[in-house]
Amino acid sequence: MAMTSSPPAGAGAWDGNSWNGNGNTGSAPAAPAHAGERPRIGIGLFGPRHQRHTLSVDQLDSLALPIGDDGVVVGVDADGQPAVLGVNRPTPYDMVLIGGLWTAQVLALRAAATGARVAVETGRAQHWAQMVQAVGGGQSGMTVHDVGRVPPQGASAGGPVLVVRDCGMRPPRGRVASAPWQSVLTLLPYLSPVAPRLMRQARLVGIQRVSPDEAAEIGRVLGLPREEWESLPTLADGVTLWCTDGDRQYVMTQATDAEIGLLGNARRMD
Repeated sequence: MAMTSSPPAGAGAWDGNSWNGNGNTGSAPAAPAHAGERPRIGIGLFGPRHQRHTLSVDQLDSLALPIGDDGVVVGVDADGQPAVLGVNRPTPYDMVLIGGLWTAQVLALRAAATGARVAVETGRAQHWAQMVQAVGGGQSGMTVHDVGRVPPQGASAGGPVLVVRDCGMRPPRGRVASAPWQSVLTLLPYLSPVAPRLMRQARLVGIQRVSPDEAAEIGRVLGLPREEWESLPTLADGVTLWCTDGDRQYVMTQATDAEIGLLGNARRMD
């Protein structure tokens, strides 16, 4: 025999949501549902209602934040604002730096600080040994390899790689090229016969202090305005002119106390 439960005496009636009527202490009667509306059961209480937050078109600029792109802070620009280099990219990215070892090492150190693995291809491993010890070796830090002996790095979005080629004036063609999530930075201490080819192939070129003859050749290859290539022989230590196809920017690399303790002060010559 089917059993039906009855409400307690004096408890009132069930309206589909709660008890109301006589005996319902501490709760207000529920509002009647609109015709055809399904009961709202099991979704919790209604929260407070606020007006929507809106801005006029003229007010949108007030939301701007003083940050640059994600990447490595390579220094500050002429206005004192951080200059950021996006090293970890989903597309191949080749960079050339005609400059000093100090700047290349600062970039490598900061790239490692962002979580990238750094593989250094060099003929002067002793100049990188202290950095490897500070950063840590293996697959989570920095490794140093002889020229032409860099193994495949297995770069990925979760494990980006920066390959630094410190191979002298005439670096041979590398076994490990740029690839998705694997950028390559080639360091040239001076302008060499292979430099024009490398500069034309690179997505980004950095130039530090060079001789007037080298400056004129760099200006011709990169199509720099005369006032810019003429300024290259006068650049201070730590200053780099970074050039892309559509932009140029002077950047001063300022070392932190920890970087100075490890690498010393900024210098063009090593």
